Amino acid sequence: MTDPRQRPRRGQGELEALVLSALREADGPATAGWVQERLGGDLAYTTVITILTRLLGKGAVTRERVGRSFTWTSASDQAGLAAHKMRKVLDAETDRGAVLASFVTGLGPDDERLLRDLLDQAHGEGEG
Repeated sequence: MTDPRQRPRRGQGELEALVLSALREADGPATAGWVQERLGGDLAYTTVITILTRLLGKGAVTRERVGRSFTWTSASDQAGLAAHKMRKVLDAETDRGAVLASFVTGLGPDDERLLRDLLDQAHGEGEG
């Protein structure tokens, strides 16, 4: 029989997504305590602070000092956080061209078309 006090371990990415989601639901800047409460209180306060600090380092949240603590605001959605991770991986490689080529050749037709459309829009060639 398993111990009911033991919860399944969640991955860092899952916790980050939960914290970002909670911050996006806030009416404005939120405290770490508010985030902890919003997530059901099953995370330790220190865990919430650790996740918020990691997200701050990734540019996904901002913080502002209020008294002796901080309030936190989502600066990025889940897509922005994923894009940051992709750039970080790309920046760590020495042959960016090879990495991008491998990525692009692995795309399916729908994703390839979407990527072409997005690149056209980014370069102002979306017309026509």
